[in-house]
Amino acid sequence: MAPQPEARIMTDLPILLKTLLTQRHWQTYSTFCKEYDKAAKKVDPSLQGGWPSRAQLHRWLTGELKGLPYSGHCRVLEAMFPGRSARELFSATAVEIPEQRTEPVPVKSAGPDTAACFMPQMADVTAIFSSRAAFSSAYPASTMFDDAKEINAAGLSLNILCQSYPDHHLRRLLDSGTRIRCLFLDPQGQAIRAREAEEGYTDSTLTTLTALNISMLTRLRDRLDATSAQRLELHVYDETIRFNLLIVDRALCVVQPYLPQARGVDSPTFVIKDNTAAEGLFPIFDQVLRDMWERSKPV
Repeated sequence: MAPQPEARIMTDLPILLKTLLTQRHWQTYSTFCKEYDKAAKKVDPSLQGGWPSRAQLHRWLTGELKGLPYSGHCRVLEAMFPGRSARELFSATAVEIPEQRTEPVPVKSAGPDTAACFMPQMADVTAIFSSRAAFSSAYPASTMFDDAKEINAAGLSLNILCQSYPDHHLRRLLDSGTRIRCLFLDPQGQAIRAREAEEGYTDSTLTTLTALNISMLTRLRDRLDATSAQRLELHVYDETIRFNLLIVDRALCVVQPYLPQARGVDSPTFVIKDNTAAEGLFPIFDQVLRDMWERSKPV
């Protein structure tokens, strides 16, 4: 089935594909990719791993696509939803999905069970804490990291990994195949000195702590075998610090802004779950971290 040139007529009705994904709880990007691969294996194994990018899937689900995607995608999608043609899947539909509950209900997460926020204006934000301490109490590091396959962190000193999670647990993760990327504010740069001045430090507190944490992870990396050591990537950046970001398994995102004249631990913390079918914040902060990493330099 070749792509069709005709443009889609925009409508307030949801795209059927989005409705069906939501009904099956396949709307997160990672879940969608897993289900896509299952169907691709049955249709044509060569199509495995050919799922759309996060941005492409967003266009599919918001009606921004003109015509139909390429034939390989159409074949897999028709296998994912038997009885539905690709043209039907990309059409606007009035099919209803079960109404969301008005009361918060517990949801499974990379952290402990928390109340899900179903208000449309909250998109994929599932929890908000007044401080990092309140967040850490609800989401212990062990709960988030013990079974993780990929951890990406960017911020200042990254204490959640370096001070709140034991070395031997980090080593176990790395030896078992987990990839960890840590992006620190450069202790030799100008931005960290500006932040120290903003927080009122006069004794290089942040510089010393960040250098200590980098040294700790460097020593850990030096003790690993070559394969495991490659899974631990350490970078630094030197630019105005705006967020502390943590993304676990491309599904859980923790965001904390750095407020003027306030310590990082005193800033509010937002928990975001990837939900590609929603107009969410996850892809925004995922891209922020990716861009920061590209501008950084390795340690």
